[in-house]
Amino acid sequence: ACHGRPVLCVDQTLEGVHFDPGTDPRLVGRKAAARALSDLAATAARPRAILVALAAPRETSSKWIESVLAGARSMAQEHGADLVGGDLACARGRVHIAVTAFGDTIGKRPPPARDRVRLGQAIVITGPVGGSRLGRHLRIQPRFDAARALHAIGATGMMDVSDGLAFDLFRLARTSKVRIEIELSRVPVHADARRLARKDGRNPIWHALHDGEDHELIASMPPRAALSAARRFSGLEIIGRAKAGSGLWLLDESGRAKRWRRTEGGFEHGT
Repeated sequence: ACHGRPVLCVDQTLEGVHFDPGTDPRLVGRKAAARALSDLAATAARPRAILVALAAPRETSSKWIESVLAGARSMAQEHGADLVGGDLACARGRVHIAVTAFGDTIGKRPPPARDRVRLGQAIVITGPVGGSRLGRHLRIQPRFDAARALHAIGATGMMDVSDGLAFDLFRLARTSKVRIEIELSRVPVHADARRLARKDGRNPIWHALHDGEDHELIASMPPRAALSAARRFSGLEIIGRAKAGSGLWLLDESGRAKRWRRTEGGFEHGT
């Protein structure tokens, strides 16, 4: 039974983009479901069901496909939903999986959204970011509990970090028509970002800003609520503020602000 307003989210998972050929098909299915469920989590909705549409070359084994579907179902069930249907097709080229996640809102307050950041609100993130390509990109955990808890104490703007923290903050600012300033020293850098930086020579903060597929949540809320959240929730950090203006601005340790440019990093299909 659906008790609140219905919420629908859809996301695609592509072989060669989101997973490599030869990846454990159960992990592929879990990731495909988790990507859509993470979008649903960013609305503070309660998950109910998922649909999976999968296209694969004719030579793909039925066992591989069954493992993908089993993985997707297991991810849904871990969050109180289930795989209730979908579609299978033969197609040339690489595997293509589209997952639709269905849920409903809880309570009477409007759900958080990308266009609901308000001037003066604090910007928070639910955990460390960067370096997901070392393996976390296949083990996404949608943050339903965190989303509902933050919404309950005043979060209005929210999205998950899929295409890179900087790019997603930029999109949050653009959609809400505000300027978002973040302090680089406050951005929580994942240990994987530091490991990757030692391998490729980049700065760990670059990886934190641009790697993507972390699927932590970024949210906006009144400053007092953000302070309360930082005390209550392990891993959550206050990283910035929404102000009048436009774009994403990065503040260094001396407080100097630099406007972030789209060419600096992050993932965008078709580029």
